[in-house]
Amino acid sequence: MSIEYTSAEMMSVTAARALENGMTCFVGIGLPSEAANLARLTHAPDVVLIYESGTLQTKPEVLPLSIGDGELCESALTTVSVPEMFRYWLQGGKVSVGFLGTAQIDRFANLNTTLIGDYHDPKVRLPGGGGAPEIATNAGEVFITLKHSKRAFVKDVDFITTLGFGRDGKGRDGVPNIGKGPTRVITDLCVMKPDPETKELVVVSLHPNVSREDVIEATGWEIRFADTLETTPEPSAHELEILRELKARTERKHAGE
Repeated sequence: MSIEYTSAEMMSVTAARALENGMTCFVGIGLPSEAANLARLTHAPDVVLIYESGTLQTKPEVLPLSIGDGELCESALTTVSVPEMFRYWLQGGKVSVGFLGTAQIDRFANLNTTLIGDYHDPKVRLPGGGGAPEIATNAGEVFITLKHSKRAFVKDVDFITTLGFGRDGKGRDGVPNIGKGPTRVITDLCVMKPDPETKELVVVSLHPNVSREDVIEATGWEIRFADTLETTPEPSAHELEILRELKARTERKHAGE
């Protein structure tokens, strides 16, 4: 029997499945946080979630509004200072994966959360990088999740806030003490991975009922597809139930109920 779900739920479930039990994950707010906590509540109960505010092994009952949300500290094993979080835990190589969102991403998985348009006369100013540049540099690998559109998926980002593989795909070459960088991009249409040689993002899996043309129309460059293109597994009833309960609890809590 077919289970009904939205493209947003498909994205969150697919992103959650990318996390493995026992991983240590530095979590970004928003979609990454939703996916990471869904993983913790389903197949990866021993995933260690770390947030930028210094909360270690946090287990929030609801999704946080920001890294300063008290829910993170109250449910954490412990909370350390931000300098310790970055210097000891992140730069010390103790984070296996960073899970990030973004406003813009380009073909070499560079992320832009700084501005849209010309640097000296931008159309839009964005919130900035926060800890994302350090996370992308020092975590063992990086997962990225965002909604697919031509506004978000551009050939070249207007500003590199967070390094993927640089303007030519070689930005990490020969740099010591640096992680693998982005290894997976999960959207509401597909899953992408960097080409092993060029580092340009390639579609490796299409979500159910999504065509190549859908992805092409939503991407701002001539997107490539893997020779063997997979179909992303659909969400299970259990995953959807847990995700919907999590979001409903979050809405009630933030509404003051």
